[in-house]
Amino acid sequence: MQTNVHTYGSDSAWQVAGVKLKSRLFLGTAHYPSLQVLSDAATISQTEVLTVGLRRLQPGSGGGNHFWQKIQSLGCHVLPNTAGCHGAQEAITLAHMAREIFDTSWIKLEVIGDDYTLQPDLMATLEAATQLSKDGFAVFAYTTDDLVMAQRLHGVGCAAVMPWAAPIGTGRGPMNPYALETMRRRMPDAVLVVDAGLGRPSHAAQVMEFGFDAVLLNTAVAQAGDPVRMAHAFAQAVSAGRGAFVSAPIPERSAAQASTPTVGMPFWHAQ
Repeated sequence: MQTNVHTYGSDSAWQVAGVKLKSRLFLGTAHYPSLQVLSDAATISQTEVLTVGLRRLQPGSGGGNHFWQKIQSLGCHVLPNTAGCHGAQEAITLAHMAREIFDTSWIKLEVIGDDYTLQPDLMATLEAATQLSKDGFAVFAYTTDDLVMAQRLHGVGCAAVMPWAAPIGTGRGPMNPYALETMRRRMPDAVLVVDAGLGRPSHAAQVMEFGFDAVLLNTAVAQAGDPVRMAHAFAQAVSAGRGAFVSAPIPERSAAQASTPTVGMPFWHAQ
């Protein structure tokens, strides 16, 4: 049987919103101990996409100016987000502001429905995603692991659908692996990025083994004891998980199966 020696190289690049990327790790930019730690974490992880909260920091606005200069110096694609919005129109307005300020049509759409769990308002998210897609935005829509809503978000033109693994900042990892696996299987042509709830590199490897295209992390890296080392660990886990997925893991079995034959004579008695 002939082996395709180009498998790793050909799978290393992927595409979202018309942009080719090599890294499958997106990083948030909030809650780091310092801008230097953020810079070092982004660099060692080799991320190519950084999310920025427009409500928190804006380029050219006082203390945000130094932050923005640091972000620009990293040479990553900027993914502004609508974090903090509680209604569709509020998110739409903020997205249009972000396009002017950051000079990008990319927008990470977040419309929060519950302040305790930070669960998204799915109906408002769909409403905003529909309008923003019509307005020419590449929408990266934060949602739950609800399959039907994910399909609808993809159907209205979202560039990426971003289901949570668990509520934002909890670090619990995939609470409903079945739902995530089902979503990936039922939406083979959609760009799916797990956003929120991952706490350990093993969590990232797990969802990448499901076949997700990428993961987005913030708290798990920014608030780790050593954010830079954790960023590196997550990058390795994402790569390992993707490698496992494209390598076609063996199926789970209900009974043991020996890795060596148990029939016939030992080879030294073969004669």
